[in-house]
Amino acid sequence: MTQETGGFAALGLNPNIVAAVMATGYEEPSAIQHQSIPIILDGHDMIGQAQTGTGKTAAFALPILNRIDVSKREPQALILAPTRELALQVATAFETYAKQTPGINVVAVYGGAPMGPQLRAIRNGAQIVVATPGRLCDHLRRDEKVLSTVQHLVLDEADEMLKLGFMDDLEVIFEALPPTRQTVLFSATLPSSIRSIAERHLRDPKHVKIQSKTQTVTAIDQAHLMVHADQKIAAVLRLLEVEEFDALIAFVRTKQATLDLAAALEAKGYKAAALNGDIAQNQRERVIESLKDGRLDIVVATDVAARGLDVPRITHVFNVDMPYDPESYVHRIGRTGRAGREGRALLLVTPRERRMLQVIERVTGQKVAEARLPGPQAVLDARIKKLTASLAPLVAEAETTHGDLFDRLTASLECTPRALASALLSKATNGQPLDLASVEREQPLVPTGAPRGERAERSDRPDRGERSSSDRGDRERRAPMPLAEGRVRCRTALGARDGIAAKNLLGAILNEGGLARDAIGRIQVRDSFSLVELPEDGLERLLTKLKDTRVAGKQLKLRRYRED
Repeated sequence: MTQETGGFAALGLNPNIVAAVMATGYEEPSAIQHQSIPIILDGHDMIGQAQTGTGKTAAFALPILNRIDVSKREPQALILAPTRELALQVATAFETYAKQTPGINVVAVYGGAPMGPQLRAIRNGAQIVVATPGRLCDHLRRDEKVLSTVQHLVLDEADEMLKLGFMDDLEVIFEALPPTRQTVLFSATLPSSIRSIAERHLRDPKHVKIQSKTQTVTAIDQAHLMVHADQKIAAVLRLLEVEEFDALIAFVRTKQATLDLAAALEAKGYKAAALNGDIAQNQRERVIESLKDGRLDIVVATDVAARGLDVPRITHVFNVDMPYDPESYVHRIGRTGRAGREGRALLLVTPRERRMLQVIERVTGQKVAEARLPGPQAVLDARIKKLTASLAPLVAEAETTHGDLFDRLTASLECTPRALASALLSKATNGQPLDLASVEREQPLVPTGAPRGERAERSDRPDRGERSSSDRGDRERRAPMPLAEGRVRCRTALGARDGIAAKNLLGAILNEGGLARDAIGRIQVRDSFSLVELPEDGLERLLTKLKDTRVAGKQLKLRRYRED
């Protein structure tokens, strides 16, 4: 099907929803949106095969929002997602697209948060529930009728849900939903397990398949840095100390964030300005002209406000906040590296955003290398280098121009030339520290691998992936439990720090290994590895079957565990 002109309005969406979409910066529907939205609007069940990054969230969010009855304060749409991070991302998208449609409420339901407020939000009138299967089943055990009014079900990344072992939970949820519901299933792949679900639970579904286009940004030097969310401004200030840039654009998600970061930059002496949707067009034009002619060096912008911004002198793009999708990431970093110039793009990633980083790498087909925040010595070296560069043109003529004044000042102040030079340096640098001890105290940042209560200066502490066995604590050193007869213990390098739970391993082994449930013994999940009890008879054949199995996006790699 070829895409027609007319944008989102031509697809039959409510004008308020179209306006909200346009406000995010999207003007034309993507291929998956163009094909899926009319099918879902018409009430058909649908199977969509599309990769993350093709715009599939809007492909189901927009038509579902269009079908919500705001006069009914009860759950009408249920979106299931495999992980907490994706559930939060989808809920945020729904809220963004519903901004100009009063009366729509969205609740995200996931593990690791209190159950009470989630259940109250559902009972108090949230029409759209975005949930992970495991936590939703917990709510169903408390109130089996909580989903009785749902008319629209979406399974997002269905293949990932099965890999994470949610098959049994999905069956419980299907049973709790009205049989008359509309069901939409999105999956990057369609293995037999997904087709089986479709045959049992979808009614005469329409099929949409989109081939993802690999996007390349090879001309730009890309890197990511892990930071805590509350330390992003401090991280940006430290990076600016060492990055040699001509002009820079920093992307954030909200209008308030543009103001906060621009103010912090100005306070440090940078020529910076905010650019967001509240800024009048004439002011926006002045900011862009100032960036072009050098009166400004840094612009802090939202995606919408940066539309059409093309300034050749931009050498750096800072993604201070993670973009909502890979397409936005490509558009953002494309602001640099123009006309054969070198370009550099840095992405700040919080621990919860690792998954979106992996999606960006998969869609662009490129690895975004990990970098580390510069340490105090690098900051000090950069300051001295800049100071040296600024003084170099003045030194040659200083002796002939100000020699007599220098002698007069040392005499009047009764100080040595060295003391006078030190005072002048302090004045020229606005008191900026130029010794290592002061720089170390100036901008403490907690490394992302350390607990939030750790002292920031302990920057040499290894992160979780680098701890020695002596630091791992009792959880790692516990002796394995005694084995039942006829079973052997197998080990995988996946553990709790990889987001793995026992049910994930169980589901993967059941799905891929073809075992009965009672054939699998105890599963012990530790911090950096897990132990699984499997039948000794036929073990090698089973391990061969499981050799390509992935759990939570990582290879399972089960091996027989040789106990010392």
